[in-house]
Amino acid sequence: MSASLEKLLRDARIDLILSRVENDPEVINEVIKHLNSDIRSVRFNAIYVLGELGEKSETAISDLVECLTDSDWSICRETVRTLGKMGNVAEDAVTELTKLVKNKEVSIRKEVVVALGKISYTNKDVISALTTALKDENPEVRTEAAKSLGKLGSKAQDALPNLIKTVKDYDWNVRTAAVNALSGIGKGAIKATPILLRALEDKDWRVRKAVISTLSEMGSEIVPALLKYLNHYNLDVIKSVIEVLGEMEVSDPKVLEVLFEKLHSKKKGIRGRVVNALISIGKPAIDILIRGLNDKNDKIRSLSVWALGKMGDDAQQAIPYIIKLLNDSETKVRTEAARALGRLGSSDDKILDALIQSLKDDKTIVRSESAIALGNIGESTPRITGELINSLEDGKLEVRWRAAEALTKINPNDPRFIPALKDLLHDKSELVATIALESLNKLGIGLEDL
Repeated sequence: MSASLEKLLRDARIDLILSRVENDPEVINEVIKHLNSDIRSVRFNAIYVLGELGEKSETAISDLVECLTDSDWSICRETVRTLGKMGNVAEDAVTELTKLVKNKEVSIRKEVVVALGKISYTNKDVISALTTALKDENPEVRTEAAKSLGKLGSKAQDALPNLIKTVKDYDWNVRTAAVNALSGIGKGAIKATPILLRALEDKDWRVRKAVISTLSEMGSEIVPALLKYLNHYNLDVIKSVIEVLGEMEVSDPKVLEVLFEKLHSKKKGIRGRVVNALISIGKPAIDILIRGLNDKNDKIRSLSVWALGKMGDDAQQAIPYIIKLLNDSETKVRTEAARALGRLGSSDDKILDALIQSLKDDKTIVRSESAIALGNIGESTPRITGELINSLEDGKLEVRWRAAEALTKINPNDPRFIPALKDLLHDKSELVATIALESLNKLGIGLEDL
């Protein structure tokens, strides 16, 4: 004989009760009746079950509202949680919930502001309650109040002045939540631009990260203000503004020009941020980066070609300029040029010829990266195969290793290929010999075949 519902509630057998509800929805009404039980555990678990059922418990709203006045604070708190779990079907409970925002029990105040965000019903009382909670003595309550205002979105416009003030809260969790909430409120939050820009100076990186995300969603209207901050005394602020411009994918030629100028900055970390921003902006930034390929500063040439290599099909027009850099006077630039051509993945004859020529570069790293690039492109011609096989005899192990890998990728139909790999099994470098064996294994040739 199955246990009574009251016994299951008393023993907290939530799983069994939910299973019964699934088989017979009428059980919900029986659970509701137990909200008036004299046994505390029965009342508590009945409330909990209704929360687990969410919207299915809609008929329990009025009974749950009565539970908000229970003398047991934990019953009250669990009721608040349950109403929050029920979402917008619990909007009739909002008025009573807002009355609890000043409850002496902090955990109740916290759950109230969380529930108001989940229910997402907005009226004057809700906004008033949440703005009151922004000033709560407990930082967790303030944090959750800010989060809930963000969930209400544009309906929370009236809370903007208070949210803006909260960006200055002493607790980083609260500041972060307030910044994110401004993003949720949307366009109206543009009024907060000045304080958000100042918040880029925040000592906590998590707050700065939230500010960057929020600013990047505010649209082109804030770009002029952002540009002014590119000359800020605080290096972190400059980096953050550059990141925002990248995330906004600003394509205005004037802004791109300003970013290009920042590419010449000698301040630590600025160049890298600019390059990442230009990559995020994408195609509109190609011309600026091509200009960087001809810069007299080798670091800018190197960063520009690296960025173009990350931009895929959008950067195809830059290929002729990148090929020229394989003859650059600086090793780092030639290396990045080879890498970029390998990433762009085009089997154009001019690219292949240039990379084959770079297999003879006097610097190991350039020869190595050229072999990798040819492998990535994956084109197999007698000339490419021949040059890579020749590279298997290079004096530097890294070049021999990369040439073997490249040959395995392109899998050429060349009678010299397998014997060349077999010869590498006797290489003086154990690493190269291992790579050769692995390459042979990939081709279906094991030790027993040698």
